[in-house]
Amino acid sequence: MYAITIPVPGGPEALVWAEVPDPAPGAGEVLIDVVAAGVNRADVVQRQGFYDPPPGASPYPGLEVSGRIAALGAGVSGWAVGDEVCALLAGGGYAEKVCVPAGQVLPVPEGLDLVTAAALPEVTATVWSNVFMVGHLRPGETLLVHGGGSGIGTMAVQLGKAVGARVAVTAGGPEKLERCRELGADVLIDYREQDFVEELHKVTGGVGADVVLDIIGAKYLAQNIEALAVNGRLVIIGLQGGRTAEIDLTKLMLKRAAVAGTTLRARPLEEKAAIVAAVREHVWPLIAGGRVRPVVDRTLPVREAPEAHRVLEESTHVGKVLLTF
Repeated sequence: MYAITIPVPGGPEALVWAEVPDPAPGAGEVLIDVVAAGVNRADVVQRQGFYDPPPGASPYPGLEVSGRIAALGAGVSGWAVGDEVCALLAGGGYAEKVCVPAGQVLPVPEGLDLVTAAALPEVTATVWSNVFMVGHLRPGETLLVHGGGSGIGTMAVQLGKAVGARVAVTAGGPEKLERCRELGADVLIDYREQDFVEELHKVTGGVGADVVLDIIGAKYLAQNIEALAVNGRLVIIGLQGGRTAEIDLTKLMLKRAAVAGTTLRARPLEEKAAIVAAVREHVWPLIAGGRVRPVVDRTLPVREAPEAHRVLEESTHVGKVLLTF
């Protein structure tokens, strides 16, 4: 088969289309003929040489795909050759074929085409596991989403609204904020022009956010704690603003607040399977019912993966960028 490889880490030009050995499904795995793959910031970091795949995972980038099942490994039940599916991966999505643990495979939601389904696994698993399984967002609470125009952000806005929360977003510029408003965001904050803590406290009467979903990390840590309500939960899923910061623990204690940091890629298979099962139970009906939809900024042929990475690094997109095979 052919895949996008990274012979030497570097810029987008480091992504090289090359012939590589075909994968074969092991016990408990399915082999998927890939139709489309989602592009994520984790892929960019891996290309730069700073995010190696977990042990045993494919060395090629790509954390989510859609396609058709080509073969079943020993012990797999509930799936058949030819089934149209999408899947959450630990790596290997930028390839014509990929092997996936069966517990990380999902059916294509009713009413959705196969290519667009590639936009779903990573964002739905990330948002559901962090906002709901870790952050315990409840109806009537306020959710603050940083990077509201990203793939994760556009899904977090919709799922927050679907469960009856008030959703605030930060994004750069009026165009991205308008797209967030169209998806249901109640509070729009331009981080380039506004202080998100000040704006959030204005609209909440000084209460703050019950849950903050953060992709920035160190740069926003102190502000995120200021933005939290009493008993608030800050969930950090990205480090675009650095890894190290100091906080005033008194503020955290007085608010009885919690700070959690999570990753998805390196979790044990049983944890990923539990997250995927929860997504299928809770999110797939919302998609089938039209209440939640994947937001796709653009699709590009897989050989244009370097251009896809440039788009992500420029942050001009809204929603997901997909590669098609």
